[in-house]
Formats: sequence, structure tokens, C-alpha cells
Amino acid sequence: MFKHHWLKVFKFSQMHTNCPECGVRYEVEPGFFFGAMYISYAISVGIFLTTGFILYNFFGNPDTWVYIVTVPVVTFFLFPFMFRVSRILFLHGFGGIKYKPDATLKNH
Repeated sequence: MFKHHWLKVFKFSQMHTNCPECGVRYEVEPGFFFGAMYISYAISVGIFLTTGFILYNFFGNPDTWVYIVTVPVVTFFLFPFMFRVSRILFLHGFGGIKYKPDATLKNH
């Protein structure tokens, strides 16, 4: 679905227009992936809460500035992963595209 590995900082968001294997078009309509922002928001809230929970419980509730620095830094480094996961989930949930592995691969 994506042209480059998610760790390539400046190219992680580049997508193929069509699937290289089956030719299905990924962007169902113009602006389709704007809806993926809601999934991305939910994932980032989960990252915020998880990071805060870890800081509170395992690092003895540090000063407020530690939260203010750590939470955005963790979110920043997980952004490429979060971006891709939200687009993939949105495409599968609202784009009508389902993963169907090739039947010939199952026989081998």
C-alpha cells in the first residue's frame, strides 16, 4: 500500500495510487483519507494515556515538565506508524476493501 518503509522519515506517507498486485484503487474518492484523522486521533489519545500511565506508575510521578516533554516526543516518533495504521484501518473499515490472499498461495 505504501511505497517506502515507515522508518523513511521523509517518504513514509507516499502511497501507491493502485495496488501493485491486484490493481485496486486505494483512494476511493478525492479526500477519502481525511476521515483517517479520526482514527489517528484515537490512536494518539491512546499513546498519550499509555505514556502518562507509564510515567506515573513506573517513574514515580515525575514533575509536570517531564510529561510535557515526554508525551509529545513519544507521539512524534510514533507518528509514521500511527499515520499508516489509521489509513489502513480507515480503508478497510470504510473503503470496502478487504484482504483476500491469493487462493493459489494457500495450496503451496
